[in-house]
Amino acid sequence: MEPYVKDALLEWKEEMESQKREIDEEYEKVKTELQLYSYKFGITKQVLQSTINEEMIRNIKSTYQEPFEEKYNELKLQLKKLEEKRNVFLMFVEKIEGAGVKEQNH
Repeated sequence: MEPYVKDALLEWKEEMESQKREIDEEYEKVKTELQLYSYKFGITKQVLQSTINEEMIRNIKSTYQEPFEEKYNELKLQLKKLEEKRNVFLMFVEKIEGAGVKEQNH
């Protein structure tokens, strides 16, 4: 492989790795937030099961349970999209490496 082509592919690979790292960081943040909302939703559900007063149940559902569930579902979807992005950038890196460009060969 010509040095120019190899250098250009190596540069492109580094760019893809950088973007993947950014996605990985965002993924970890969303994953942590998802875990938090999982706990909030679970705790709220347990409290609702132990509550008898219908008015309080309605208040808890509208104030906590529904917003927590909505946020939880939103974060799950966001995590899934980030996972797809991670896989795409990982494929880029693997395909570039498959073209004969490895960091240690440079």
